[in-house]
Amino acid sequence: MGPERPPQPAEASAQVEAVTTVAPRGESIRELVVSRMRDIPDFPQPGVLFKDVSPLLADGSAFAALVDDIAERHAGHVDVVVGIEARGFILGAAVAYRLGLGFVPVRKAGKLPAATHRVEYTLEYGAAVLEIHQDAFSPGARALVMDDVLATGGTAAATCELVERAGAVVAAVEIVLELSFLHGRTRLDGRAVSSIVTV
Repeated sequence: MGPERPPQPAEASAQVEAVTTVAPRGESIRELVVSRMRDIPDFPQPGVLFKDVSPLLADGSAFAALVDDIAERHAGHVDVVVGIEARGFILGAAVAYRLGLGFVPVRKAGKLPAATHRVEYTLEYGAAVLEIHQDAFSPGARALVMDDVLATGGTAAATCELVERAGAVVAAVEIVLELSFLHGRTRLDGRAVSSIVTV
């Protein structure tokens, strides 16, 4: 059985209000994210244009502003944050810390030590398996699922399935960059999906 539902969403909301970071130079969060992303051609294989958030993560004030923006919008509405391997770990853990909530990793096959649920799925350049601990959540916990990019939607859809198999409720899916031309949102029909930048 997972940890009991955290009792502090209202407390977390007050903390978020107390230490909100302003986007540098008055930029909107969208402008901030766009200005600190870069394209890497032919990665991880030829023909794929990889959207790299490393410059965004490397800029302390920009990263803080992004985390604050996400935390403010979900404070009081979620009980736990779920991050998808690997960049979802960075973003999700930071938001969970900001909200005073726990963090649950969704990992590639064979990386979690205890009993897991697993899902096989397809993505834009292959197939993969994701896993989550069976005891990751209290029953009915409201989960915020986080990742950096929404492409074909396979990874996010598989993660939502895992979260629900483990007994939680997907309250929202939060994405930094959505590649709308790949129609990934259609695989998340009926779910609350937010993306900061859509191209």
